[in-house]
Amino acid sequence: MEKRVEIERSIIKKYKKPIWHRFIGACKDYQLVQANDVIAVCISGGKDSFLLAKCMQQLSKHSDVPFTVKFLCMDPGYRPENRALIEENAERMGIPLHIFETDIFDSVANITQSPCYLCARMRRGYLYKNAQALGCNKIALGHHFDDVIETTLMSMIWGAELKTMMPKLHSTNYPGMELIRPLYLVREADILAWKRYNGLRFLQCACRFTEQDNEEASAGRGARGQTKELVNHLRKLNPKADINIFHSLHNANLNMLPGYTRDGVLHNFLDEYDS
Repeated sequence: MEKRVEIERSIIKKYKKPIWHRFIGACKDYQLVQANDVIAVCISGGKDSFLLAKCMQQLSKHSDVPFTVKFLCMDPGYRPENRALIEENAERMGIPLHIFETDIFDSVANITQSPCYLCARMRRGYLYKNAQALGCNKIALGHHFDDVIETTLMSMIWGAELKTMMPKLHSTNYPGMELIRPLYLVREADILAWKRYNGLRFLQCACRFTEQDNEEASAGRGARGQTKELVNHLRKLNPKADINIFHSLHNANLNMLPGYTRDGVLHNFLDEYDS
């Protein structure tokens, strides 16, 4: 059987419940895909974005809602062997890539103050711009359930703010463009299992300075790696800890919070306390 077909069947059959159903669930629950959308799936070279590409590709073939999917890959300055790996995986998986090049890695190479933040902002801007040029009204990113939980805890512990990744966002700098995250309900452990089952090898990180091919070995590096370890510890204390954190984001009780921000305005519970 052709490798591409094996990969597609593994998503629909073997990993139907942990991956396909949760992918479809996020698309429906958060209304991520509408009729006549033209969606650019942004592929970094990692396992998450390639899985997302296959899920979106399959959905576009079988969905009752007509939409178009395109596959956008930015080369920010990859080493030749890593660029080759992305192209090989795309061919193996039957994903027609549209690749464009930038010099982002060179631009941030000598930046000492928040280079990752600057790189991420630049990458996002280039993706929006090139997606628009392809006639797209949305970009789809491969962030998953674990990313949501880790981002929430990082915001609380290091940012002193309760916020998280949203399943979709309107772009503030590119009118008419929207960002969606269809893997919002899919766990990273299931993505890793799918990858190993199919014998696939992906880039672990898009950054030339930290790239590895071993996801399991990356835990513990930086704030996100430390937060990943914290989440694993919480799961040992309570197997539903991450699920409860996720649900708490959907069940915020503003009557029991001393303060919150909406549209840039800070609200304090004392504002309405005596009324």
